[in-house]
Amino acid sequence: MAEAVPLAGVLGRFGSKVTLDESAADMPCLWVPPEALTELCLFLRDSADLQFNFLSDICGVDFHPEEPRFLLVYHLASIPNHWRLRLKCRLGDPPVAPTVTPVWTTANWHERETYDMYGIHFDGHPDLRRIYMWDGFDGFPMRRDFPLRGYKDEMNPLGATRRDDGGRA
Repeated sequence: MAEAVPLAGVLGRFGSKVTLDESAADMPCLWVPPEALTELCLFLRDSADLQFNFLSDICGVDFHPEEPRFLLVYHLASIPNHWRLRLKCRLGDPPVAPTVTPVWTTANWHERETYDMYGIHFDGHPDLRRIYMWDGFDGFPMRRDFPLRGYKDEMNPLGATRRDDGGRA
């Protein structure tokens, strides 16, 4: 079994900006604000002691109607050390976070997927556009306020009608 991830150095370096999520049971987890995300990711990747050289996943969570509404979750792996680490980043509405594509190139597609499903914007992303839904698709289907049948359009005649004020159906 792999030894525990040595996070004391990370927590010491970032001070109160990065905190340990004590509720995580399956792997170590850190809370990070969006403004410290890129710096933390670079440190985790480049630290000779940590070597988190693989971003395996980015996913979004919508807590609507709670605030902050959105959560970004990053799953990292240190292949040489056989460690896993989860990062959580709270976002308001509209949701914006910095891209981590300069840190891990695989973030390109993960961030596009998260944008397409949740509408989370990644500042500095080299090609932020839909990856599953067509360009004219209205809305973000994984948001909790998205209608179950989608919105009515030429491809979806049974969808919900948007209100005149631009609000959700």
